[in-house]
Amino acid sequence: MRECCPVIGLTIDQRLLAGSARRLAERFEVPLLDRPPVTGFYLCLTGDGLELRQAAPSAAGPIRVDYATGAMGHRLRFGGGRGQALARAAGIKPGFNPTICDATAGLGRDAFVLASLGCRVTLCERSPVIAALLADGLERAALRSDIGGWVSQRLRLVHAEAASELARLAATDRPDVVYLDPMYPPGKDHVLAKKEMRALQQILGADQDSGKLLEVALGCARRRVVVKRPKRAGWLDDRKPASAIESRKTRYDLYVTL
Repeated sequence: MRECCPVIGLTIDQRLLAGSARRLAERFEVPLLDRPPVTGFYLCLTGDGLELRQAAPSAAGPIRVDYATGAMGHRLRFGGGRGQALARAAGIKPGFNPTICDATAGLGRDAFVLASLGCRVTLCERSPVIAALLADGLERAALRSDIGGWVSQRLRLVHAEAASELARLAATDRPDVVYLDPMYPPGKDHVLAKKEMRALQQILGADQDSGKLLEVALGCARRRVVVKRPKRAGWLDDRKPASAIESRKTRYDLYVTL
């Protein structure tokens, strides 16, 4: 649950994309723009996919969801497989791939890694801007011959408020694991305060009620709730977890619900 997000519009960089932009705008209720704004963030649909851009003289480069190349492609190949901290935190074991709801999906990187290891993951994102970026990234990934098959089968995007979606799942189809990665202000040594994190913080604002979301998650997960935190951060809502798994910069707090 976050502060009110600024209204961000959608533009195109070539006329032949007008139809696709219109459908995208209708799906996520994003206003269409005749031209890029003079200031602020905006979405731009290009021939290579959807991008989040900032109109400013010193703005960083565009942000897009790309699961096949760059940092995500490297993580997919060399991230440590089922032995990495994220996989152990989620409870992945030989012969068992938990179903997971990533209730604070963001750019969907952890969800993608978990799906690559065999889990079926529901990505829940309330921001129409971030959800649109996710949808575009998932659609492009699904077209690839190397990863498209399992992307289509294991990753599902829901554009909804996290608490509402968890309440719905609790009454219909409870996941084994609920994964939470609430927005956390980065410290001076937090390298992830690069363009993606800065943009997300400006667009999404701070999580206002992540403690309540944890409570709802505990009532939804069959096995555990996993809360991702910076390694030296306090517990979410000052609630002590049953245990924790640490990596170099990150801690995964585990709340058992069995």
